[in-house]
Amino acid sequence: MALWVRYERDGEAGFGSLEGDSVRPHAGDLFDAPTPAGPSLPLASLRLLPPVRPGKIVGLWNNFRALAAKLGAAEPEVPLYFLKAPGSLLAPEATIPWPTGYTGKVVYEGELGIVLGRRCKAVSEAEAEAAILGYTGVNDVTALDLLNADPSFPQWARAKGCDGFGPCGPAIATGLDWRTLTIRTLLNGRERQNYPASDMILPPARIVSLLSREMTLEPGDLIACGTSLGVLPMRAGMVVEVVIEGIGTLRNTMGAAETG
Repeated sequence: MALWVRYERDGEAGFGSLEGDSVRPHAGDLFDAPTPAGPSLPLASLRLLPPVRPGKIVGLWNNFRALAAKLGAAEPEVPLYFLKAPGSLLAPEATIPWPTGYTGKVVYEGELGIVLGRRCKAVSEAEAEAAILGYTGVNDVTALDLLNADPSFPQWARAKGCDGFGPCGPAIATGLDWRTLTIRTLLNGRERQNYPASDMILPPARIVSLLSREMTLEPGDLIACGTSLGVLPMRAGMVVEVVIEGIGTLRNTMGAAETG
């Protein structure tokens, strides 16, 4: 198992393996045999960036049995998905911007994220499994009142694609068994979500395989596996943490509402 992070130091971006309280810089391509390069750097001296720069951010809805049961929704046989704008990506510890002029509810959704390591087009589940580089934490932030603001057209992309509405990190964990993971979300230190990844309806390899029938997935693409029970609104100044043992804590603060 390894933990990979991206960071900024002295105005320059780099990536490396997280080893305790330090980062071992690497050179080359994270997706193609990166090699160690230079001495380890203290983690405290670095500003963590999102651990991946996805060309696509795909999010799933209704992919956990407990939530489907509560909603009275049928368990899907294919991914029910939406796309988040690349500009929604946000680094650990960064402030989530409040959309200008928006006065409705903003909710967190703590999720497990799949990071692709290979190009996938119409692949089998076995090929999809081999194409997954690793897993990371995702907060699928949503402007809830925008979703159904127009009764004729559910606005998934708008509600979930606002700038900064896709915090991700703090690391990509490779060699991790997703079935053993638990996703916890804390709001101002109080646990609001605690659910097992094993409750997933469509497991990661099946998600990747099915999505690859419709769109080509590229190295670095990010797929958020969906959330479960416990989603609640955030207020300005609240600290939200998505905690997944083996990956780390993705911590962000909700920004203040703006007018304009």
